[in-house]
Amino acid sequence: MRIMISADMEGATGVTCPADVEPGTEQWQRFRRLFTGDVNATIAGLATDVLVNEAHNSQRNLLLEGLDPRARMLTGRHKPLSMMQGIDTGVQGVVFLGYHTGAGEDGVLAHTYLENSITQVRLDGVPASEGRLNAALAAEYGVPVLLVTGDDKTCEDAAEYAPTAELVAVKECVSRYAAICDPPEITAERLTAAAKRAVRRARPATPVIAEHWVEIDFDASHLAHAAAVIPTVELIGTRTVGFDAATMTDAMRAFKIVTVVAGYAVEDVYG
Repeated sequence: MRIMISADMEGATGVTCPADVEPGTEQWQRFRRLFTGDVNATIAGLATDVLVNEAHNSQRNLLLEGLDPRARMLTGRHKPLSMMQGIDTGVQGVVFLGYHTGAGEDGVLAHTYLENSITQVRLDGVPASEGRLNAALAAEYGVPVLLVTGDDKTCEDAAEYAPTAELVAVKECVSRYAAICDPPEITAERLTAAAKRAVRRARPATPVIAEHWVEIDFDASHLAHAAAVIPTVELIGTRTVGFDAATMTDAMRAFKIVTVVAGYAVEDVYG
C-alpha cells in the first residue's frame, strides 16, 4: 500500500503552547524532534510506501535527516492542496498526524487555518475542523482516513468524521494552552501499534464527489468584508461569509484564498 501522512504539529507529543510550534523559537527547535519522532513511530507501524506531507505553518518543521528512510517527505509552502497535497497521487490511505480541534472548540491550540480571527468554519452546516475538511477532500479521491492522532478532543472530533479510523490521543486537553502529556516513549508505542492496526483494517473506498457550502465566522466585521471581495464569496452576516463549490477540491482552494486575504487584513493590535 501507498500511504500519505498529513503531518500537523499542534497535536504532536508534548506540544501545548504557541512557542512550541512557532518557527524560530527555542521551544520550536525542541519540539521539531518530538514531532519527527511521532512521524517515525507511525511510519514504523505502516511499514509500507509512505509520503509525508508537511502541513504545519511554514511546512518546514520536520527534520529530514531524522526521518525514517522508508518514507519520503513533501516539504515547503505554496502547494495547491496545502495540507492534503499528494492525496491525488494514487495513495490508498491517509493518516492525519498531530491534528487539533477546530476554531472555537475545546482543544490544545484549537484553530482552523488561521491561529486566531476565525471563530468557526462550517461545512454543509456542520462545524468543521481541519480534519473534517481534509477528510471530505480525501473522500473525493476515494482515500480513506486510516488514523488520526492529537489530543483527546481531536480524537472525539475525528470519531465523527472518520468513524472507522484508528485514534491515538497523545495528550489530554486541560485548556487551549495546557495538557496532561505522555512521554514520547509511550506515545511512540501507541502510534506504531495503531498504525499497524490501521493498515490491517484498510479497505478501498468509493470516491464521493458532491457540491459543498462553506461558511466562515470571523471575530471582526472587516475580515468578512475583506474576504467578500473574492468572487463567489458572499457576505451573509456581519462577521460571516459563505460560498458554494462544485467539488471539495474547489471548496478547499477557495477556503485557502479566503484565509490568505483575511489574514492580510488583520491589524497588529485590534485584529
